[in-house]
Amino acid sequence: MTATATELKMGRALVDDELFGSVAHFVHVHSGQPMERAQRIADQAFAFIAAAATASVPMVPSDDVDLGVHAFILHTKAYAEFCKEHAGRFLHHNPAPGGGCRTLEAVTATAHAIKAAGFLVVDELWTVNGASAAQCDADCGRPYGK
Repeated sequence: MTATATELKMGRALVDDELFGSVAHFVHVHSGQPMERAQRIADQAFAFIAAAATASVPMVPSDDVDLGVHAFILHTKAYAEFCKEHAGRFLHHNPAPGGGCRTLEAVTATAHAIKAAGFLVVDELWTVNGASAAQCDADCGRPYGK
């Protein structure tokens, strides 16, 4: 019997080092995250956006990953180019008025969709109110980018 290993991709592999560093630095400075954690958040944000392009479930980032998504969106030109390359279209961010709720079920489904898309899921960043949503062997549920 031969075992076949599936190597999961890192979100950071989708962008050059300069952009990755800039988004991670933004998370570090503006969200007060230690740099190592900010880098993990940025990695998961790139994976989230790439997976959102083809996911069959509504994509909802965890609170931590959302810091990276917002940091990347503020890099407007690079974000638009990334969307075109990975989704074939611009993925709009349409926050729901009066929103703010993330359900454990929606974030869990998102983490599973990211892993199904071939990306490594950093479990510690996929939580909702302290409960782990990753469990993938690893706002408000609105569809992302639709």
